[in-house]
Amino acid sequence: MDELSIERYRQWLAQLPDKHIAVIGDLMLDHYYLGSVTRISPEAPVPVVELERETCRLGGAANVAHNLRTLGAQVLLCGVVGNDSNGAELLRLADELGIETKGVITDAERPTTVKTRVIGNSQQLLRLDREARAPIGARIVEHIMSALDHTQGIAAVILEDYNKGVLTPAIIEQVIEWARQRALPVLVDPKIDNFFAYRGATVFKPNQKEAQQALGTRLDADESIVRAAVELLQRLEAETVLITLGARGMMLVERNSFHRHIPSVARHVADVSGAGDTVVATLAAMMVAGARVWEAATVASIAAGVVCGEPGVVPITASALTSAIERFISSRTRSEIAIEQSETGS
Repeated sequence: MDELSIERYRQWLAQLPDKHIAVIGDLMLDHYYLGSVTRISPEAPVPVVELERETCRLGGAANVAHNLRTLGAQVLLCGVVGNDSNGAELLRLADELGIETKGVITDAERPTTVKTRVIGNSQQLLRLDREARAPIGARIVEHIMSALDHTQGIAAVILEDYNKGVLTPAIIEQVIEWARQRALPVLVDPKIDNFFAYRGATVFKPNQKEAQQALGTRLDADESIVRAAVELLQRLEAETVLITLGARGMMLVERNSFHRHIPSVARHVADVSGAGDTVVATLAAMMVAGARVWEAATVASIAAGVVCGEPGVVPITASALTSAIERFISSRTRSEIAIEQSETGS
């Protein structure tokens, strides 16, 4: 069976600075209050967080863009922010990272989506959401399509759906057709509202819960998961379906009937927030750099394992991913040696 090699991975990583990926979807600002908990409030049975620091990070589709940049790729970000301080902060953070934001439009009629998390002793205690879910109008669709038309060298498109109104059936259809005409891969991280609108996508990446809800059937054993993926391939006319399974890893099924279970490699899970963003970003990055889809998915699984070990939404970095892949390959090699010794009676 083919296995991932560190040499091939390093070749893919070296290609990324020359690759441009468009990310379209729901932009968010993740706002964190971090501190320590040593007592319970006398006012109510809730922990008192002694605030130590406050920070903001890119979230949602903007976090996908962040992951791509920390891996080394060039990024065009497309979506909507409000005419408010949170929108200004999101754009500032993106610009600071070198993310191209000409595809982001300011809409005074909606607030910037913000998720505020309170973290005490490295554990999330509370989340507050500020958002508007109204579908975007034709003016914003035109702005995003114009940004795509005026960006040279796009190698792939990621559609990142959080059900906040950006990925409407109209823009989904237009973007997939735009990419089809240019023979570009489209990778989709869906949500349930427009689940079956992504007809013609290259890679469709739902999680287990989303696939179960959309198909109305329970997915537990590998056989049922593979059957569900095959049904999605047919209904969406996709090339590949990748169903993420949490701690069980991922199931990859391609149109040619090839399928592979890719196990999770997380060593410690502190927070799963943002892991799906990391998966789709890493998958796209490796694919445009020349990896076969199963190789890209394996690297993506390793990347997800890394970010799950950190509290809050954090991106994967090239250095952290390289170290994790070296550990992964080393552990596989040691296992193979142990099996061989056992079989030979050594």
